[in-house]
Amino acid sequence: MAEVLNGTFKAELIEMQGPWRDVGQVERTIFQWITWYNEERLDSALGYVPPTEYERDFWRSQEQVAQSA
Repeated sequence: MAEVLNGTFKAELIEMQGPWRDVGQVERTIFQWITWYNEERLDSALGYVPPTEYERDFWRSQEQVAQSA
């Protein structure tokens, strides 16, 4: 899975958005991509829900289960 993620990262970010002016620009862009990937993208494995929304809903459901027990 890590190789797939690295391939996606290289294809979508490094190769498509260059050339780069300096290291700072690359670092900022990488941070923005990671934030998008972890928090905003629609993930097919999660029912096309962003990961942060899926996690929030999961923890809410766990709280409801604990309260009803």
